[in-house]
Amino acid sequence: MEFGIFDHLDSNGSTPHAYYRDRLALIERYDNAGFYAYHCAEHHLSPLGMAPSPSVFLASVAERTTRLRFGPLVYAVPLYHPLRLLEEICMLDQLSGGRLEMGFGRGSSRAENRYFGQAFEEAEQVYSDTLAIVLDAFATRTFSIPGAAETFQEMPLPIEPFQKPHPPIWYGVHSMASAERAARQGLHLVSLDTSAETREYALLFRAIWRELHGAAPAPKVGIGKFIVVADDDATALRIARRAYPRWHQNFTHSLRRHGIRSTHARPGTFDEMAAQGKAVAGSPGSVLAALEREVDEALVDYLVGQFAFGDLTLAEADRSVELFAAAVMPALRTRVPVAS
Repeated sequence: MEFGIFDHLDSNGSTPHAYYRDRLALIERYDNAGFYAYHCAEHHLSPLGMAPSPSVFLASVAERTTRLRFGPLVYAVPLYHPLRLLEEICMLDQLSGGRLEMGFGRGSSRAENRYFGQAFEEAEQVYSDTLAIVLDAFATRTFSIPGAAETFQEMPLPIEPFQKPHPPIWYGVHSMASAERAARQGLHLVSLDTSAETREYALLFRAIWRELHGAAPAPKVGIGKFIVVADDDATALRIARRAYPRWHQNFTHSLRRHGIRSTHARPGTFDEMAAQGKAVAGSPGSVLAALEREVDEALVDYLVGQFAFGDLTLAEADRSVELFAAAVMPALRTRVPVAS
């Protein structure tokens, strides 16, 4: 088992300056605690996303950390010109000495596509076209403008990625079809669905991987959970029940403002999330017992915790990570919850 962080960077009501200061301090804790990677979301004109430019924020992460890998989960690809996306990726990978982990997606918000003057119905095609251009540039070390004159074709990249041929790629899965796509393309994957659903994704993913690659090491198969650890169960539950509704308000902000129906709905209370197995709060012992059951059912080898959300304070999140790293990570790290 390895461990990562997922972060919406949703607003907690503090000023942006204080917010970034505290979040970067917490990310230093992740670095020191031995987490594998920090994954952040991208959202626009919404309190769900205080880092609408992931590359700008991650440049600070690169400067403040030494071991922690990091990246967007995901870049909302249709909102980028392919050249801008390519150059930002190369810069981040060079700045960090090869610690970038890339995530690509079409974006999950109809409203946010409209903010950029794009119909959501076009997002899938734009995503495919843009990503193909970026990946081709990684392969050829050149950039070409589709449909432009010959002098605008196969232009050498002044800045290449540090990792060759490019940083690892991550994919968020919500269906069997996306799990199959990830396996065929050799992508690491993370599920935010239930452990039972994730188990089916994992089984299909690994079966296809073995069919294509035999015994070669497979990419990571991960699952995300809201996690709050405190010195006792009552304290952890009190913190989680207070903080989660603020996150949920942030999560549904754009949907409510524009009257849009969610395609990835989440319940309104922490207890409901916990009942679905998507969240856990308690003492180190209680959290360990719950997560052992969840990762064994899900057949994952990568656990992604969301430790900062809603109005959790820096002190609360920092203590949660401290306890998790000291008492939960060592016990889970030796487990091999993967079916043979």
